[in-house]
Amino acid sequence: MSGVYIHIPFCKQACHYCDFHFSTQMGTKPQVLEAIATEIRLRKEELSDQEVKTIYFGGGTPSVLSVDEINVLINTVRTHFEVDANAEITLEGNPDDLSKEKLKALSQSPINRLSIGVQSFFDADLKLMNRAHDAKEALACIQDAKSYFNNISIDLIYGIPNATDAQWKENIATALDLGVPHISSYALTVEPKTALKHFIEQGVVPPVDDEQAQRQFMILLETLESNGFMHYETSNFAQPGFISKNNSAYWQGKPYIGIGPSAHSFDGKVRSWNVNNNMKYMRALEREEIPSEKETLSLRDRYNEYVMTGLRTQWGVSLDRIQTEFGPLYRKYLEEQAEKYIQDHLLFKDGDSLLATKSGKFLVDGIASDLFMVNLVK
Repeated sequence: MSGVYIHIPFCKQACHYCDFHFSTQMGTKPQVLEAIATEIRLRKEELSDQEVKTIYFGGGTPSVLSVDEINVLINTVRTHFEVDANAEITLEGNPDDLSKEKLKALSQSPINRLSIGVQSFFDADLKLMNRAHDAKEALACIQDAKSYFNNISIDLIYGIPNATDAQWKENIATALDLGVPHISSYALTVEPKTALKHFIEQGVVPPVDDEQAQRQFMILLETLESNGFMHYETSNFAQPGFISKNNSAYWQGKPYIGIGPSAHSFDGKVRSWNVNNNMKYMRALEREEIPSEKETLSLRDRYNEYVMTGLRTQWGVSLDRIQTEFGPLYRKYLEEQAEKYIQDHLLFKDGDSLLATKSGKFLVDGIASDLFMVNLVK
């Protein structure tokens, strides 16, 4: 299984917490899209022996594209790659872009899954984050989307300053009432050089509270699981039959290619990333050159990558796979390092698998880093 990720580097406005690559200047959009189509063509040999099972439009804000522009890019992928007839094709979108008319048009395109960036159903939260939509638009968008799509995910953010646990419970209840079958939820993080970071430093916005974030994560986990959702990855919850093929493939280390400015690719051994500058990206593709850097992962790097991604999922880390792919030294090291977390009831073994407990799930990234192989053989 392999996937194609397409990064659309445009947004209407900058969210205060975001450090992804994007531009609010739409003037170069046609040229960037032409460059993206060129990159798709130039990279057709990279997945020549594999069937593409997922196409994912991320960003940025892919919903700023017209349906015709989206169709051109999907058709370009289909022209140059072997795409499964039942491929999952996801479009990330914001409520302010997804009018009823656009949703209807998208439903007549190859797009078969929507990921809607709601983040909160409270206007105060949305204003703090500088989102382009309000709560009323979010509700209307999801209700309209359900008329055209059955595979819908929404994003929600927890740990927002001044957002109470009661409000967070109401956000979750609203999502459940709307009947969306997939929820991606993330803690609000303060990234360097973002407006949010500046506002916190200036005292305009209170600091992010880690205890609040952990508490609200547990509320989310317990509420969604009690309502039939599977917690298949740290940030992702799905009703049966609605696990994202794209998300699960990424966290299970399946190969994918990333197209567009700043997009990352991974083939299991080599990671590459495109330049995160729209003009440099366009100029390189005009010369039919792919403006990327590459890093070949060592055995140790690949072990660390697998531990980091595997522990975040419901499938965990396979000890047999560790032994087979990396050798007995790595398995012994992992089991020794994991023992203290097992004793603290943050990790547990289930047959061949090492998994995070419910109380360990919020802490899983920190736990994984402690299981990394640092000073031993490469």
